[in-house]
Amino acid sequence: MLTFTSCANYELKKGAMEPKAIEQVLREHTGELMAIPGVVGTAIGLCNERPCIKVYVIKRTRDLDQKIPHTLEGYPVTMEESGEFQRLP
Repeated sequence: MLTFTSCANYELKKGAMEPKAIEQVLREHTGELMAIPGVVGTAIGLCNERPCIKVYVIKRTRDLDQKIPHTLEGYPVTMEESGEFQRLP
């Protein structure tokens, strides 16, 4: 027999087990990634035929290798050296 409380707890557990969409994960983490000096952009891409989060940096350094996570909420993160982005006139 389920009570309202146990049913509500089941819904919370069920929601916690479902992975977030990669778009949501990127939205939630872009601010903190962009706050890292040297990071110039983020995007969703493919890594080994699977969705991943790409972090674009001016120049790849050991410091950035340590600051940028290898995964975010289960999605792989890859760093790409892009140089500085410049606005077109």
